[in-house]
Amino acid sequence: MQVTAVTLAFAAALLLSLAVKLWLSTRQMRHVAQHRASVPAAFSATVTLASHQKAADYTLAKGRLGLIATALGSAVLLGWTLLGGLDALNTALRDALLPAWGPMAYQLALLAGFSLVSGLIDLPLEWFATFRLEQRFGFNRMTPAMWLLDMAKGVAVGTLIGLPLAALILWIMAASGGLWWLWAWAAWVAFNLVLLVLYPTVIAPLFNKFEPLADESLKARVQALMQRCGFAAQGLFVMDGSKRSAHANAYFTGLGAAKRVVFFDTLLQRLSPGEVEAVLAHELGHFKHKHVLQRMVGIFAMSLAGLALLGWLAGQSGFYAGLGVRPNLAAPNDALALLLFMLALPPFTFFVSPLMALVSRRHEFQADAYACAQSDGSDLASALLKLHEDNAATLTPDPVYVRFYYSHPPASERLAALPAPRLAGGLVDGPAWPQPA
Repeated sequence: MQVTAVTLAFAAALLLSLAVKLWLSTRQMRHVAQHRASVPAAFSATVTLASHQKAADYTLAKGRLGLIATALGSAVLLGWTLLGGLDALNTALRDALLPAWGPMAYQLALLAGFSLVSGLIDLPLEWFATFRLEQRFGFNRMTPAMWLLDMAKGVAVGTLIGLPLAALILWIMAASGGLWWLWAWAAWVAFNLVLLVLYPTVIAPLFNKFEPLADESLKARVQALMQRCGFAAQGLFVMDGSKRSAHANAYFTGLGAAKRVVFFDTLLQRLSPGEVEAVLAHELGHFKHKHVLQRMVGIFAMSLAGLALLGWLAGQSGFYAGLGVRPNLAAPNDALALLLFMLALPPFTFFVSPLMALVSRRHEFQADAYACAQSDGSDLASALLKLHEDNAATLTPDPVYVRFYYSHPPASERLAALPAPRLAGGLVDGPAWPQPA
């Protein structure tokens, strides 16, 4: 393999990102372990020691598995690139398929083959996470048969959606000249917008059962909240999340007229009507502050920049040679360029993670404040505590780890930031969450 400036830059980014990931993970594990013995003072009246220790043990177990996944992921990335894995796969498929099946079939086979091999490599850790780690802490409710069926459905949906999109992008790359990246970006944006419309009604029901919210009292309460907030949705639905996991959640999905409000059945089982209203008000806060739109615009802007960069790199022979690939100049290399770029980019973009996490945490604070204005802040506080406990989220994360990774503020910061609730007698001093006796 030819060692170039590209090789050195990629190797440096890979090693540095790996070192930072391992350092952050070990910091998190040490910090959680050191605070396992006692509940933080601010939560001593509301969180039991058993729940606190379960959350710590769950965090530590996920951390240990994460260390293995991080090391394996870096080794696999090195194998695909500098050690010649992608080059070997590309050469084998090109020699076998290009003469008989033509350029498009060969390139689609390369994309599919890469996805298949990558999926098989990830499979053991995914199985362990579901049937060992999640099972150990009482969260997993999937059977092996259900897990395999979900995987088969995922492969089928990915094939039916992914291959036509890939074929379109490859055709654009071959037919649109030097500005192919602009047209490819437009196609990708259009695809994502269509997917937002189709996902709630076509794709999601393949994996879960969705039923209209049957509780008329809660339904009226939720509809009144949405009317106050100026939010219109196609319907209120309950998803059978309990058949796969004990984790609870609520979310909005869809675009335009296809918007839906979805509650996990586990959420409705655990929270009171007031707490459900507060959680939904939080989600409506994201809508009111246009957080989803901002994130979409940000993702689309970054994808445009990424495709523009790929448009330049794809024509540079050093891009391929420096990352362990020998392209055949007599054959199309568009799929090869896409895969190589997708592999090489994460070690560099990893260092942007803290900025994205910071923006996300600020959005969560804004949504919490909105929820307190539209519902009872005490209900939001108690709901957040219940969700933290039910999801075994640690109350004592490492501060540096939080700043780098957490998309949501830790419980202590989030609850302390809630505005004081307004009661009949006026404004109550202090944060709107349960205080220790």
